[in-house]
Amino acid sequence: MTMKLPVAKYAGAEIALMMIITVITGYVFLKTFPFLIILPLLILGFTFYFFRDPERKIPEDSESIVSAADGKIIEIMDVNEESFLKEPAVKITVFLSVFNVHINRAPYAGRVVMIDYRKGKFLVAHRPEASDQNERNSVGFIGASGVKVLVKQIAGIIAPRIVCDVAVNQDIQKGQRIGMIKFGSRTEIFIPKNRIEKISVLMGDKVKGGETILGLLKNESKTKEN
Repeated sequence: MTMKLPVAKYAGAEIALMMIITVITGYVFLKTFPFLIILPLLILGFTFYFFRDPERKIPEDSESIVSAADGKIIEIMDVNEESFLKEPAVKITVFLSVFNVHINRAPYAGRVVMIDYRKGKFLVAHRPEASDQNERNSVGFIGASGVKVLVKQIAGIIAPRIVCDVAVNQDIQKGQRIGMIKFGSRTEIFIPKNRIEKISVLMGDKVKGGETILGLLKNESKTKEN
């Protein structure tokens, strides 16, 4: 039986670099200021901590929309989403600090039908304008019932790279890893308003990607009645 190291597969370059830096600075400190050798070890330890990739218990029902990221809910608002849904939607924004797990997960089972990467600024991620001005990557899904869900990965002030680990026409499961945003960032989930039965989170709630239920969708019979 093999044991999976609980570190994101996207972290290879960063961990390798930090190990090299740790060895070099550790050697220098050992020869000069031995009491400082703890500093590069702490930084290396934090690198492993930041890129941790814990397993999650994914809800098995077909109605729930789960969070695409770990962090804190900082926005729940009605919007007109024109890039993919092309209809009124509820936008739920999760802010990720450097202490949160930064793996992004699919909020709903379906097929990836759109990936749209845009270069941009690196404003503080909790600012509302970061949504449209920062570097970002949008991933659009269509579920088996036809419902569309959009996830936006948005870089923050110190996030150097957005990783998208899915491709157009790829089928994915709810809670499946779809990439990550390296260092502080925000993730937005857009759900068609007319398909929502209820929203299950409040402003300020702490959520876990792939595990925390953001809301429930109407079943198909209710949707047709409306």
